[in-house]
Amino acid sequence: MAEKVPATALGEFAAALMQTKGVDEAQISTVVPNLIWCELAGRSNFGIERLPIHLKRAGLGLIKCPCSPQFEQLSPSVARLDGDSGFGHYASALAMDRAIQLARDTGVGIVGVRNSNFFGAGAYYVKQAADDGMIALAMSNSFPKVAPYGGIKAVLGTNPFAFGAPRRNGDHLLFDMATSGLAGSTVREHIARNKPLPEGLAVDALGQPITDARKVNEGALLPFGGAKGYGLSLLVEILAGVLTGAGVADGVGSMYQDFTRSGDNGHFVMALDVSRWMSMDEYHARFDGLAMALKASGDKVLLPGEMRWQTYRDNLANGIAIDPIIAKSVGGFALDAGIKPPFAVPA
Repeated sequence: MAEKVPATALGEFAAALMQTKGVDEAQISTVVPNLIWCELAGRSNFGIERLPIHLKRAGLGLIKCPCSPQFEQLSPSVARLDGDSGFGHYASALAMDRAIQLARDTGVGIVGVRNSNFFGAGAYYVKQAADDGMIALAMSNSFPKVAPYGGIKAVLGTNPFAFGAPRRNGDHLLFDMATSGLAGSTVREHIARNKPLPEGLAVDALGQPITDARKVNEGALLPFGGAKGYGLSLLVEILAGVLTGAGVADGVGSMYQDFTRSGDNGHFVMALDVSRWMSMDEYHARFDGLAMALKASGDKVLLPGEMRWQTYRDNLANGIAIDPIIAKSVGGFALDAGIKPPFAVPA
């Protein structure tokens, strides 16, 4: 049975581990809340599980600590951020902060990020904007794992796409998805648990289905929904990669396999100030009317993010369950660094 750990204790542990590995305070104070929010919201695949690989890359200088991100103002509503090869979580939070500020000033704020790294869960950044009364988008390109529709060679990343909208009760609408039929983290989970993949999610070099998750790196994942997912993935690649000046396609480095270069991931965030369109009271009333209509269509209808908020409150009250596989990998890494985890480390 998974051991449960209070969010505060898990955050203190993550911060101590990052500090021991030489990460600067500015990035720690941004990355740790991101990781712990993901844990609370049930997105553990974007939580402390990633610490060993992030800190390995930081130790090799592939994630710069400290870093000096620089903004370039392109127009009253548009800016570009050079992330200086720091944590993608850090650059993306700075980018969304600036997008929110621009939206307050002009009605809409758009920030593209280049020279960055893996940015984690896009839902975190659209939540950041929704907390400020903004409708938002967040997306990032990533290392090629996905074949274009009709192809068999990986050219695109899993290229996550997220959007969010504020709700009156604070349980904001949060939609976050990979544009591939299967996320890279899900592939790793299948490998760790020795679970087969369903057919139709990955193909080998001859275009034949892959069901052994360990062989996915020899072939390619497929876009979700065929041509539809391919089109959405292209949107992400163009906005987050081509437009920002970041790496494109194989110009993006693999977090888990390429230890010769920084990721050079690109991100794209947008915030839209609702109050420029109508009062927040009117907006919330209209949104609530939409939510009621959706839920009236069936007993099982949920809004995107609804289950995440339930999980968030439960984990905040009762502690975050640490999967034994994660406890072993992250706990062992921490013990080797001289940091005692707030959970038992399996032998």
